[in-house]
Amino acid sequence: MSSVAFHTLGCKVNHYETEAIWQLFKDNGYDRADFEKQSDVYVINTCTVTNTGDKKSRQVIRRAIRQNPDAVICVTGCYAQTSPAEIMAIPGVDIVVGTQERTKMLDYIEQFKAERKPINAVGNIMKNRVYEELDVPSFTDRTRASLKIQEGCNNFCTFCIIPWARGLMRSRDPEEVVRQAQQLVDAGYLEIVLTGIHTGGYGEDLKDYNLAQLLRDIESQVKGLKRLRISSIEASQLSDDVIDVLRDSKIVVRHLHIPIQSGSNTVLKRMRRKYTMEFFANRLDRLREALPDLAITSDVIVGFPGETEEEFMETYSFIRDQRFSELHVFPYSKRTGTPAARMEDQVPEDVKNERVHRLITLNDQLAVEYAARFEGEVLEIIPEEKYKLDPTSNLYEGYTDNYLKVIIPGSEDLIGKLTRVKITKAGYPYNEGQFVRVLENVEELV
Repeated sequence: MSSVAFHTLGCKVNHYETEAIWQLFKDNGYDRADFEKQSDVYVINTCTVTNTGDKKSRQVIRRAIRQNPDAVICVTGCYAQTSPAEIMAIPGVDIVVGTQERTKMLDYIEQFKAERKPINAVGNIMKNRVYEELDVPSFTDRTRASLKIQEGCNNFCTFCIIPWARGLMRSRDPEEVVRQAQQLVDAGYLEIVLTGIHTGGYGEDLKDYNLAQLLRDIESQVKGLKRLRISSIEASQLSDDVIDVLRDSKIVVRHLHIPIQSGSNTVLKRMRRKYTMEFFANRLDRLREALPDLAITSDVIVGFPGETEEEFMETYSFIRDQRFSELHVFPYSKRTGTPAARMEDQVPEDVKNERVHRLITLNDQLAVEYAARFEGEVLEIIPEEKYKLDPTSNLYEGYTDNYLKVIIPGSEDLIGKLTRVKITKAGYPYNEGQFVRVLENVEELV
């Protein structure tokens, strides 16, 4: 029996796709090996979102080759899509597949074994208009399941290489999404996270169908699903229709991740983002009318080329005034091949780092303020694992629907169950809670 080992770099979509590729190998009789051990085949799923992603990907590829020089080395993912020649030039790489046609990977392996000639199977992603079906019936993590609903992005922000790695926007067939969601619930998952490269754009390429409709269909057709989370959505995709669904839904959680990237109109223009701060603020107002306790998390890029202290302060003030509940703060890093990397006025590293620290300090303050609103309240979590900071304790951690991380005393059998907890002490990144009870049967869950 042959074995296959995987290493995934980068985002949640890559992790989802690695699980899907593993299913293909499993169905063909392969065993899964540890990446650090001997294996017949190594699959490296690469990332190219930053130059560092490329570098890390190359390091992991070389590690696999050293591990077993006789193994079949197969490289896939975003870096494989954008730079196949660079990867083929690494001695020991046998097969390169980009971000499409991964279902053919096993055929390429057989072909390579027969011919012993390296295979570059990367095609032009920009010509692809069809969503590639990759099924994932279950995940290694037992509590939250990802469900990929779309691929690609049409935005071409000036800092981003991803459209070149993933191609243009294409949506998964809604019936497939619903079928897959039911399969995940039947496998024991209570929470599903809808994910993609540009998740909120779902349906833009479909006739008379959109994200709001998909959310409604999942809620009405998938039996037994307790929580539905959207991994990320752009402000421009928060239509009144989507906001209505959020307000009325019993399963869509009170949490949205809405990337802002900058709070300055002049910077947004240079980034080629398709909204103004006035528009963004209006969408947040509408959301909070519909769901007063909504957690809004966001991504911010600090030190984009040309960012002045005034522009940074516009971002800082907007985030402070809008009370985001958590931020992911990134210093701008040049991505070779993007317009922003060629812009004048690159911001010095020390200025970037100082601004990053100011925003992280603000984030910590806002996160604690948001969490404090729920002190003393009873919320529901799905415990996921032992408390990471002290795995020897009897503490378990999980998320509330509005994305507060809570630790509670408990036992192993709570993992994966919807559990009522009382927030006894608000904090960040952890809140402390006490166990109230497990919600066992369907009547209680309604």
